[in-house]
Amino acid sequence: MTRKTYFLNMGPAHPAMHGVVRLILELEGERIINTEVEIGYLHRAFEKHAETETWNNAIPYTDRLNYVSPLINNVGFCLAAEKIAGLTVPERGQYIRVIACEVSRVADHLTCIGANAMELGAFTVFLYLMEARELLYRLIDDLCGARVTTDYARIGGVKADLPAGFAEKFRAIAPQIRKLVADSEALLTKNRIFLDRVEGVGVLSREDGLAYGITGPFLRSTGIPYDVRRAHPYLVYDRLDFDIPVGSRGDNLDRYLVRLAEIEQSLRLVEQCLKAMPEGPHSLAAWDMKDAFNFQDMGKSGNTALLSRCLANTCRTLEGAGRDKAPGLLVQEPALVMPPKEETYGSIEGLMNQFERVMWSWGARIPAGEAYHAVEGGNGELGSHIVSDGSDRAYRVRCRPPCLFIMAALPKLLKGSYVADVVATFGSVNMIAGELDR
Repeated sequence: MTRKTYFLNMGPAHPAMHGVVRLILELEGERIINTEVEIGYLHRAFEKHAETETWNNAIPYTDRLNYVSPLINNVGFCLAAEKIAGLTVPERGQYIRVIACEVSRVADHLTCIGANAMELGAFTVFLYLMEARELLYRLIDDLCGARVTTDYARIGGVKADLPAGFAEKFRAIAPQIRKLVADSEALLTKNRIFLDRVEGVGVLSREDGLAYGITGPFLRSTGIPYDVRRAHPYLVYDRLDFDIPVGSRGDNLDRYLVRLAEIEQSLRLVEQCLKAMPEGPHSLAAWDMKDAFNFQDMGKSGNTALLSRCLANTCRTLEGAGRDKAPGLLVQEPALVMPPKEETYGSIEGLMNQFERVMWSWGARIPAGEAYHAVEGGNGELGSHIVSDGSDRAYRVRCRPPCLFIMAALPKLLKGSYVADVVATFGSVNMIAGELDR
């Protein structure tokens, strides 16, 4: 008897497809025989945009790669540029970068688990984990003045030091996050309905994971403990103690459990950084704090001699590294690194330096060369390959998006499963279209 199959469009206008991907399913009844994946619904031309902007001006574009963990994107791009330029960020700045990355990673995993649970019907878990993410978003807002479009890392360091009370705020919310995650785990991990939807579904073998170039929690769910932070240490990860959670079956359940365990490891890393991070040069008591508009008024009235004794009091969105803290956060290389806001507001030399670092045809000039630098993103190895021709902008930028390789394997993961399983398996991919399509 001739087997009869039919085709079904799933997405892009489907709640579980998030409006950014289309699956063409070949079905026999409700069983999936074959799948064609169509991507490209959110192509932003990130790489070409990054090649048309000066080095410092390209950093905001990285926010919208994986827009659930943008701080990691910022750091990854800057590390690649610094590798070409031969820059080493001061120790305090490196610790702050690790803190930013790990806070962002927790927010990423909370979003992935919560959204996947909601799409499988566990709406209470979604609310719990979004409450935990909101606590982190407020902390991120304190850190850099934005919740999502962070633009925090800079070539040569970070935008600003940790705000006052940051460590205390994190230590206050960490138990709340752990409690919300534990409550969610209690609702899901032994829930018979949840287990029926994820256990033994979307299985990825070790061999297929390696063959497709898959990394991150998806690969670690198969039992392979590959993590860029451990395999190719960067910043100060080699000084920190953390475990690499792995699974054994490579199914949707293992991917959920790996991400759940990684949340705790990231919280541990932030706690270690806050404890071990060296103090940067600072002497706030010796400076008079004035609002930025006061700087302008003082300059217009001719009181320029007073500017050298003052610091600008700005909001986190506009705040610079701080003249007193810059040596601990930024590479002392004026030809490449933007000055603290106090210098920009308080002296003609600082204003000129800021202007020259960002204006077209005059910006920072990184020596000719090329470099690839990878960081551990929320979905795996997030790589930046940058080529410099010695001009004020990158000659070529290439991003290695970790979820692209998982999406390439999606037809193999779905083959033989049912239409209802698409939601669980696709949710475990944590496909972020800004990163996938770039």
